[in-house]
Amino acid sequence: MIQSDVDLQPYNTMTIAARAKYFCAATSLDDLREALKFVREHKLPILPLGGGSNIVLTGDFPGLALHLGILGLEFEPLDDGVRIRAAAGENWHQLVMHSVDQGYGGLENLALIPGNIGAAPIQNIGAYGVELKDSFEQLTAMDIATGELSTFSAEDCQFGYRDSVFKGRAKDRFLICEVVLKLSGNWQPRVAYPALQHYFSEHGQSQDQLTPTKVANAVIDIRNSKLPNPVEIPNTGSFFKNPVVDASLYRTLKAAHPELVAYEAGEQWKLAAGWLIDQAGWRGFSRGGVGVHDRQALVLVNPGHRCGSEVVNLAREIASDVQRKFGVTLEPEPRFYP
Repeated sequence: MIQSDVDLQPYNTMTIAARAKYFCAATSLDDLREALKFVREHKLPILPLGGGSNIVLTGDFPGLALHLGILGLEFEPLDDGVRIRAAAGENWHQLVMHSVDQGYGGLENLALIPGNIGAAPIQNIGAYGVELKDSFEQLTAMDIATGELSTFSAEDCQFGYRDSVFKGRAKDRFLICEVVLKLSGNWQPRVAYPALQHYFSEHGQSQDQLTPTKVANAVIDIRNSKLPNPVEIPNTGSFFKNPVVDASLYRTLKAAHPELVAYEAGEQWKLAAGWLIDQAGWRGFSRGGVGVHDRQALVLVNPGHRCGSEVVNLAREIASDVQRKFGVTLEPEPRFYP
């Protein structure tokens, strides 16, 4: 059912007050098709909503805010692992914990990432050395222009670092309805990431003692120690991507800042955006109800429930300062609407 003039504050984890001209909560493919028909007839822009953890509302939305609440989760045992079919409205973290509780490994490093499954492929979510693409098999998406369903393979999705075809040539053309993952039965823990190595060393656990559940619990503990819960402190999680730079710039920065936090990425280097922001002096900064978290500089917070333009302005100031001090460009992870 299409509603008019709906408050979107409950649908974004930044708790920004903004209103949508129209709103629809879709819980089935038929709901989606009807909503898209309405959009085409009235020539409206669409704001897709899931968990609301990767958007910043910069003002009222003049079109249809479409909440994708389609549910459905199926585990299909295979000879060499398990296939998982998950509808777009399923919660990502709950999927991860459900899989490890059943003894299936492969997603545990991605525990506690906020949001729903439908958004996961768009930016190829990743954490602690693992990305969605590592277990991705295919997805089904609905064409906004026609209402028809299409299947996308991993190759079709063109996954990159926090990137996919849905942020490129297929941007704003499809709504993801279902994601299919495949986890191998030959599980090996992936704990080379420094934070995980430190955690298991502190807790006296060797690699041969680990299980998917133990790794997931470690990730949860680490994330809880430095990332605020959006329910308690409004935020979108990591606000900036970790910038990838060439080896020349990395060597220059490393010489000037020996303590620089960076990770090798093929012939390039991935820098820790949080470290750059922290070193630029922004951690703990607060102004008029928006600010930077005091334990993790990568997270912008909105405890004052301020408008989106204030959040965006702060993000631009931070990016400009980091560019001036380090010569590194920061890109935001969340998308700004409208």
